[in-house]
Amino acid sequence: MKTTIIKPPAIIAEAVEKKNKLKILVISDEPENAELFHTAKRIKDEAPKLGHIVYVVFIDGAFIKNENGIKTIHNADDERGFEIDDKNTIAIVRGSITKKDSWLDLLSQLEKAGVSCINNRNCVNMCADKYRTYLRLADYGLVQPRTVLIPNKNGTKKAIENLDKNFPIIMKTLRGSKGIGVIFIESERSLESIVQLIYKESDDAELLIQEYIETQFDVRVLVLGGKVLASMRRDVIKGDFRSNFSRGGKVKIFKLTEQEVEDSILAAKSVNGHYVAVDFIPAKNRDKDRPYIIEVNSSPGTEGIEEATGENLIKQLIQHYEDKEYRFKTPIEVGRVEVIDIEGVGSVSANFDTGNSARVMIHADEVVIKDGMVIWQTKGGDKEFSMPKGKFKSKLIKMRKYERGAVNATTFERPMVHMNISFLGTTYKDVECIIDDRTEKVTKCLVNQTFMKLSNVMVNPSRKYVVTTKFSVEKWIKHINSF
Repeated sequence: MKTTIIKPPAIIAEAVEKKNKLKILVISDEPENAELFHTAKRIKDEAPKLGHIVYVVFIDGAFIKNENGIKTIHNADDERGFEIDDKNTIAIVRGSITKKDSWLDLLSQLEKAGVSCINNRNCVNMCADKYRTYLRLADYGLVQPRTVLIPNKNGTKKAIENLDKNFPIIMKTLRGSKGIGVIFIESERSLESIVQLIYKESDDAELLIQEYIETQFDVRVLVLGGKVLASMRRDVIKGDFRSNFSRGGKVKIFKLTEQEVEDSILAAKSVNGHYVAVDFIPAKNRDKDRPYIIEVNSSPGTEGIEEATGENLIKQLIQHYEDKEYRFKTPIEVGRVEVIDIEGVGSVSANFDTGNSARVMIHADEVVIKDGMVIWQTKGGDKEFSMPKGKFKSKLIKMRKYERGAVNATTFERPMVHMNISFLGTTYKDVECIIDDRTEKVTKCLVNQTFMKLSNVMVNPSRKYVVTTKFSVEKWIKHINSF
């Protein structure tokens, strides 16, 4: 590529982004009782003290509008609604959202709108299903009570054989919280009777049985952002085997061992949970043995653990998400090659390269830099990955220095410009792009990590054109059939 520098550019200072207040959505149900929900009320009380605003979404009947690019979420009786965006809006999801698929679908809409959901739909779904959680925890090598599914009303005997544990045992519904749907079973006969009764009421019942580990207490650990936020002991309720605070269990602060800290963080990681509660039964020898992980809760309440620790955990939770680096979004799957639209240039097939940490790279056959402007030309062609033919012009930001080669590295300079790039219906302003000769490369445009993070996408390396296409219908059918 021939590059001619006629006049050196002036360096332009980058603007400093101002901090904006958070828009916090608390997603729950039962609007008539919302003021009674401890965690929701605590968030409503604490957020304004920190300069943030809160909107409680009553999930039954809530909906999202998109008018002129402005997105708002509304309760059923609220026409005005609450404006949301992909920069400063977070959604704190309560467990009730799992009751209906349509409620979870609203969560998917929020994720698509770029809202940081705590936690996302995949995590919520995982934690809501006790057997899926069991399998996921097993993948990470965590110690758990042996667990077996009861697949149907006639599967009790086989399930007992597969469990290979003496009675008593625990039976659970796959979905349930606050100790509901958890039954202490003392004999095979009792198990058979209860299973038959449940299936009589519901043909689509989902049940599992689990090894019973005798204990006087269990432990709840709040994990936030890969670190332990707080932990408490929950004593077994007198005359019961459960320890839930919501059912009357007594709580107090509990100091974790290093192994218990490590396994709690690993359990949160296994379900991709950013803010979760991990419940475990301590080993008899806590200094040597690993705890039994019981479950992971994707929407933990704070009433019991704030009482046990005496700490303002809701304040700490909100302050954590004031840092935008912790506002994780659910990425969209894209192919290794997708079509982007570069303003003033046109549609281009771009290679989405997770190994590229530099800048977006745009091909040019010839470049001239004159009077602080970059003028580049492309020859075009009829290849699938070619750049549009033409002469393009943009303001020079600066010259970037690069080195190629590990041994006897060659230093060279390339001009950097700002371009507006559109992808999946969103235009990203002033994206830093390097103009370079990519004649020897298959794709004439290379997308970097920064743009992928900005557009919130995740690359599937085995496919291309997952969400866009440059093919005709006939070529597209041939293309997808090749995988």
